[in-house]
Amino acid sequence: MSNTSLTLAVPKGRILQELDPLLTCAGIIPEADFFNESSRKLQFSTNNPELSIIRIRSFDVATFVAFGAAHLGVAGSDVLDEFDFPDVYAPLDLGIGKCRLSVAELAKSVRTDDPSRWSHVRIATKYPHITSQYFANRGIQAECIKLSGAMELAPKLGLCRHIVDLVSSGATLKANGLVEIEKIMDVSSRLIVNRTAFKTRSEQLNTWIKKFKDAVNGHETR
Repeated sequence: MSNTSLTLAVPKGRILQELDPLLTCAGIIPEADFFNESSRKLQFSTNNPELSIIRIRSFDVATFVAFGAAHLGVAGSDVLDEFDFPDVYAPLDLGIGKCRLSVAELAKSVRTDDPSRWSHVRIATKYPHITSQYFANRGIQAECIKLSGAMELAPKLGLCRHIVDLVSSGATLKANGLVEIEKIMDVSSRLIVNRTAFKTRSEQLNTWIKKFKDAVNGHETR
């Protein structure tokens, strides 16, 4: 690729499905293999020779952008708050991937658990920074056990009493005997940009920011 090329990092999974119409509206058409879920490729060309796409884990998007491996990307506000990278600039809320980050526990424990009396809690989460800060602001010491998945099993198997995780419909919690007891924050996906690249390649990146902004506005008015 030429030194004028840009790399866009996007997350795998559900968010990518919601992002697809915005990519189209922004005039980005990835190569056919991008939509092949069995493809082992991670980097893809697009109809624009100056833009390629990498498809990676949602938690890794912000890291790739922060360290300049990608120039722009799509990351959840939960990821941005968890890592708080100073080199990441988030100019646009894309209005997709909407959910919430919440505290949950076993439904059978709710009647005997009084959050107003908590002084110390043990919590399984993949958001130890957000979780610790949230409870510290309430004067509660949070002992965070970091897990990457299967969070709902932790209370059932006695690892901890509470979890902090993303909640959308609540169906996964219900299926595992858990209930949401407190909301920490609302979450949505943002367009993010590497700050250094934004200074040195502002014309290119501002063009793409505008295209995504127009795509969001067009998508909302449909």
